[in-house]
Amino acid sequence: MTHRRAKTVYFVIEGGNSFAVVFYVYYLFFLLHSRYGFDAKSNLLAAALHGLTYFGVAWLGGRFAQRYGYFKALRFGFGGMALALLFGSALPYMWAQMLVLASWTAAMSFTWPGLEALICEGESPDRLSQMVGRYNGVWAGTAAVAYFTGGALFERLGARSIYWLPIGIHLLQLGTLAWLSRHVSSGHPASTASGEPPLHAPDPAALPQPVSPKTFMRMAWFANPFAYIVINTVVAVMPQLAAKFGLSPTETGLFCSLWLFLRLAAFVLLWQWNGWHYRFRWLLGAFIGLIVSFATMLLAEKLWLVIASQIFMGPAVGFLYYSSLFYSMDVGETKGEHGGFHESALGLGIFVGPAIGAAALHFFPQWPHAGTWAASGLLLIGLAGLAAMRMKHRQ
Repeated sequence: MTHRRAKTVYFVIEGGNSFAVVFYVYYLFFLLHSRYGFDAKSNLLAAALHGLTYFGVAWLGGRFAQRYGYFKALRFGFGGMALALLFGSALPYMWAQMLVLASWTAAMSFTWPGLEALICEGESPDRLSQMVGRYNGVWAGTAAVAYFTGGALFERLGARSIYWLPIGIHLLQLGTLAWLSRHVSSGHPASTASGEPPLHAPDPAALPQPVSPKTFMRMAWFANPFAYIVINTVVAVMPQLAAKFGLSPTETGLFCSLWLFLRLAAFVLLWQWNGWHYRFRWLLGAFIGLIVSFATMLLAEKLWLVIASQIFMGPAVGFLYYSSLFYSMDVGETKGEHGGFHESALGLGIFVGPAIGAAALHFFPQWPHAGTWAASGLLLIGLAGLAAMRMKHRQ
């Protein structure tokens, strides 16, 4: 199999993974709400468990992929995810669902760093930006479809579909990997199209900037978790937000998935236009848009404001994610390990945002928006930290 054809198959595996992950995680909160009576605080704690596990394991997943091979990491991840969901479908106890969520997350941590590296490994500097763009377009597109259609699937196929539908996808992924292993020379990072790792230099846009490429990478790693503070706080309280406006799971998918499609549109724009590379003002603008859209969405008293806030939320989270992944792949050769750092940073945001929100609701139960204000304050602190990094590391 040629190098390019193998990459096409990697994109197919990536798209399936994104659909399965979003369908399970995003609609798990609806299941917890309807079956176990989870309120906003309980759902936020479940989201924090998911994030803490991902934060702790994703870096190890990236190192494992870099050392032992991407295919081995993916087999471990897909197999572990399918096994965890199988137990989840068989054990209806609430404590079992939390254990399943943590186990599934740990297994998932081995998939994304390997997929990112497989798609970017062996590419020339000129093509690297294109491959990152395609990678982001694929997972963001399938994620948007999963959330948009997931509510209808959840209602029409039953709540148990959040288990068996992803299990089917993971089994197909394992079968595809077995087929690939017979047609591709290696899933190990030492193997590229030419047999040797290509020499790599960061994008030329980095040269005239007042901060180094590595500093840009660290600033993006710092900023991206705040996007996931927003995403996972919003997703965790979505059942309560839906109840506030009288939305069913199907209607929630229709009205509250706009930001995912706009994130996809942002990815396509950033893929085709390189003018944002190593420009701090774009990173800063996205962070400000993130704060405004988050507060508007969760404090809104009208549904149209929830919809309007997503117009800014989607591009903001898209830019912060794209920056983190692009700089991770553009700076240095250890793409699996850098991918692990990138994903671990996501886990930090997934944990911190919901944890802060849950703590605020616990200590200030008389204030229904305490979690939103606490997370917004955290975002403002992050904005100040990003500006401080920029000033401190000027060359």
